[in-house]
Amino acid sequence: MTTTGEMHRTAGGPWWWERRRSAVLDVGLAVASAVECGVEGVGFARDAGVPAAVGVVFGVLAGATLVLRRRWPIAVVLIGVAVTPARMGVLLSVVGLYTLAASEMPRRIIGALAGMSFVGTLIVSVVRAQQDVGHGNLVRVGDWFVPFVAITTSLGVTAPPLLLGLYVGARRRLMESLRERADSLERELQLLAERAEERAEWARGEERTRIAREMHDVVAHRVSLMVVHAAALQAVARKDPEKAVKNAALVGDMGRQALTELREMLGVMRSGGGGREPGAGVPLAAVGVAAAAAASRAVDEEDGPCLGDLDELVGQSRAAGMVVELLVEGDSRSYVAVVEQTAYRVVQEALTNVHKHAAGAKTYVRLAHRVSEFAMQVENEPPPDVDSAAGVRLPSGGNGLVGMRERVTGLGGVFVCGPTDAGGYRVSAVLPAT
Repeated sequence: MTTTGEMHRTAGGPWWWERRRSAVLDVGLAVASAVECGVEGVGFARDAGVPAAVGVVFGVLAGATLVLRRRWPIAVVLIGVAVTPARMGVLLSVVGLYTLAASEMPRRIIGALAGMSFVGTLIVSVVRAQQDVGHGNLVRVGDWFVPFVAITTSLGVTAPPLLLGLYVGARRRLMESLRERADSLERELQLLAERAEERAEWARGEERTRIAREMHDVVAHRVSLMVVHAAALQAVARKDPEKAVKNAALVGDMGRQALTELREMLGVMRSGGGGREPGAGVPLAAVGVAAAAAASRAVDEEDGPCLGDLDELVGQSRAAGMVVELLVEGDSRSYVAVVEQTAYRVVQEALTNVHKHAAGAKTYVRLAHRVSEFAMQVENEPPPDVDSAAGVRLPSGGNGLVGMRERVTGLGGVFVCGPTDAGGYRVSAVLPAT
């Protein structure tokens, strides 16, 4: 029901009714009111000195207007007030007041029309009570009797439907408010579920990226050194058997190290499943927790590579035939595990890229310990023989630089890479100390 007292038409019923049973109820009330007013119209016609048929038709038409109570409650109440002097329309007035009070009309309009109905009924009741006393139909007890009967009758006709309508209207509005709240809560829950799904999907994507980066860091460096040693082994197999045996041993050691690291990583990935059966559904919360735990493992691992392992890393490149010079500035000190692991991976990937794209080039690894940051730079000169370097050049997926940048920027650091003026290549990174 709107503020004008009109009910919106819906697909459930004809015309302005919401449901068919509402239409049936209103039609039934209108018929009852028309019968009542038609019967009372006979007395009205006798008092007015008009033919009885005119009074009956007038009463039927007036009572039948009750069918409009849901669409125009104000008009129904006004018609009830208008026919009150004709001593008809009690049902019309009662039902009209109830409908008006239950609607969403402003309270001042409801109060004004209820007051008009009360005054009209009071006047008619006083006149009828005096007439009945004068005709001897009622025994007059005292001067208070007529006002008492009139006021009681007026209150009995006006107050109950008014109060009941106000209660039903307030209850209806409360139920509508609760339904709106429930709908709003359902929409909010649906929105939260969609956001949770988005966050879970984002967490899964981040975890896939992290696993791919770790796999690349573990495999690329070892395999690159293995390929370099294998190429050297092929070159010196006949000329220097002793060096060939040494290179073969290095290839075997690096292969075993790569397999060991792969097994450790796959073991961590399998243990993170918690024994869940394949294909079983994973709740969104479990996905988020698992992704966060996996990400934190990468950050909090204390047994990962650190700055102290850089000497061994550089030694492996030297053993592969690369000329590497390690320069350290400032007083060496320890940093949080994630900073040292990131620094190690950046240097490792930079050296791997030198093996891939500039074999035989002299390389400089510079480390700088500063007050609030740790800087590193890996720069290589142009390869001495481009043709020979191209012959052992390794395939590249282009993920190394991307992984380094992600690692550094993820810690709030700065990453820069690019060719040098001399024809070499430089990778620089600065990480915060904390």
